[in-house]
Amino acid sequence: MADLVHAWLGCERHKRQTHSAKAFRSYIERELCLLRAELISQTYVPGRSSCFVVTHPKPREIWAADFRDRVVHQLLYNAIAPRFLASFDAGSAACIPGRGTLYAAKRLEHQVRSITQNWSRRAFYLKCDLANFFVAIDKQVLQAELHKKVKHPFWRWLADTVLMHDPRTDFRLRGDPGLQDMVPGHKRLVNAPNETGLPIGNLSSQFFANVLLDVLDQFCKHQLKARHYGRYVDDFILLHESPQQLNEYLQRLTAWLPERLGVRLNPSKTILQPIDRGVDFVGHVIKPWRRTTRKRTVAVAIKRLREMPAEEVFTAGNSYLGLARQASHSHHDQAQLMNVLRKRGHSFKPDLTKIFRKAA
Repeated sequence: MADLVHAWLGCERHKRQTHSAKAFRSYIERELCLLRAELISQTYVPGRSSCFVVTHPKPREIWAADFRDRVVHQLLYNAIAPRFLASFDAGSAACIPGRGTLYAAKRLEHQVRSITQNWSRRAFYLKCDLANFFVAIDKQVLQAELHKKVKHPFWRWLADTVLMHDPRTDFRLRGDPGLQDMVPGHKRLVNAPNETGLPIGNLSSQFFANVLLDVLDQFCKHQLKARHYGRYVDDFILLHESPQQLNEYLQRLTAWLPERLGVRLNPSKTILQPIDRGVDFVGHVIKPWRRTTRKRTVAVAIKRLREMPAEEVFTAGNSYLGLARQASHSHHDQAQLMNVLRKRGHSFKPDLTKIFRKAA
């Protein structure tokens, strides 16, 4: 029960204002006792999910598990994640404690400076993206990777229950149904083959994706012998002094990925070019002696801040300022954002890092 309470508190931190979280909290003792009994007897079955579409930064289908199921996802993560996290490559980021976009950007910047000897030598980078990754995941392959480290019968049963649950069998549509048509058919989970694809939006899916992609990390480090490598979810990047060597890496990855993991590279997002032209990765652009925020990100932020309702500007404005100041050279971007926020009526700190609420 202590583990279950800890899992519930972990879910409460981010979802306490949702309707399902409030309903669960209203009868918390009964709900936790019932959930514990179902787990111990192994009669637990995941409930109904909600499906909706977000349009920023691009149309994407999101599947939200019921709060009760989120507690189970957190319980499973708390129990089995440490044994996986300890073996994950240092170059992998996203959904790993302490390894977000800033970690990935700073680590790549360090590797770039290392391979170019502080920008005094020429080097190249190969940037790749997996096509429709979450929809294309083969659950059988992922299950085999989970079983390698999850030996306890109960946790193996729970991992299989969460992994193999198909949310398409029982779900509700939320939001404007017309938005569903904005998502390309090949990127929708409802169109994926059986036992293929993970729902975007759950902690379990994010963690399972890292488990599967750790196989890619190990291949790049130990089979390709890539000295400079980094990955953020399904975007990964390799550095080398020779473009011919990077082309060889690309050929081997193109053949290995479908055979071993059942996924493929997205050819339209595969880039090989000199590092000194700038490396665009996780929203940052690394150029000689500076790391800036991607121009498109700043432009979208400015457009949204100008158009959004006044009551949303304070929260969104501070979020965008926080994103901008992660870059090593961000003063110009912060100034552009602050000009918009000032015109929306907000005062700000002199160092351009924070805005304050309007006076009543």
